[in-house]
Amino acid sequence: MTYTAELVRDDTVFADLAPNWARLYGRCATATPFQSHAWLHSWWLSYGRPGRLRLFLVRDGGELVAAAPLMRVHRPVPSLVPLGGAISDYGDVLLDDERGDEAAAALTEGLAAAARTALVDLREVRPGGAAERIYDRWTGPRQAVADSLCLELPAVPMPELVARLPSAKAQQRVRAKLRKLTALGVERHVVAPDEVDKALRRLLELHELQWQGRKVTSEHLRPRFRAHLVRAVEPMVRRGDAVVTEFRLADDVVAVDLTLLSGRLTGGYLYGAHPCLRERKADVAVMLLEACTEHAQGTLSLLRGNEPYKHHWRPEPVVNRRLLLARRRTAPLLTAALCDVAARRRGKELVRRWRERDGGGRS
Repeated sequence: MTYTAELVRDDTVFADLAPNWARLYGRCATATPFQSHAWLHSWWLSYGRPGRLRLFLVRDGGELVAAAPLMRVHRPVPSLVPLGGAISDYGDVLLDDERGDEAAAALTEGLAAAARTALVDLREVRPGGAAERIYDRWTGPRQAVADSLCLELPAVPMPELVARLPSAKAQQRVRAKLRKLTALGVERHVVAPDEVDKALRRLLELHELQWQGRKVTSEHLRPRFRAHLVRAVEPMVRRGDAVVTEFRLADDVVAVDLTLLSGRLTGGYLYGAHPCLRERKADVAVMLLEACTEHAQGTLSLLRGNEPYKHHWRPEPVVNRRLLLARRRTAPLLTAALCDVAARRRGKELVRRWRERDGGGRS
């Protein structure tokens, strides 16, 4: 087979790639919802900067068989990083499973040419991701380091998740919480595509309300995030890459959940819940998890973060990887990036120790 590689920098071309991209996405078993065209293109419209788009594409005739959706950044070193940024839990490239090593080789060659002037910095790659095939073929300087921690559960029905709990008492507590939700009359409603816009706006209203007076991820409250979410999720729902669920008490929508889906991965991405649920002793985490299991397949990811409540379910810790790729002339950029990683880790460790000492002193 003869493959052709191209570099796309034009936003309009990116938009027009949607049908071809969707076919490739469907033929890449390791793809997560964060590699779908709807998510990435919408993210670019909200967060991208003119002149920085770098889409590395490989085609067989007119058919797209590999893609690396990247953008150029200048700090801390000149780098090519995945589209999706901090609001995406996984980053990766797309490789057609049916094309084998040839597509991977062609994409690696294209990235190697780009690495003459910038570090290729593939962040938040889930173990087993397609980008690992690029890393394995790379002949220049390279380094893999740990990235964010994700917690994962098997995609099984709720009764089986309850059975995983470490004691009979813990299992009884969760069953009691489920009965409480039924007694309160909480009803679930899966949102149709033409209702997604309204439901997501309600989600973000409730999300802000539930975190009022507490530390919240500030990006979730910004107009650009709202625009991205509303723009991306409707086509994802239409394609089966996302599901939006409303939770109702009587005629009131008291919670909304957004779950993202792919062939091997289901992830609860964001939710909003009215404080009245907690006032009525409803366990929101149990409510959301039960709803998520209705759609789960492959792995049920609790996504990034090591929050204590997630550990109640005995999840498996899975660490994403950051794959740093350079050429000989850009090896100093790799060294500088590794120094930056080490410095940030030391900073986080110092902050953690300070907080532990500070908390101990107050107690």
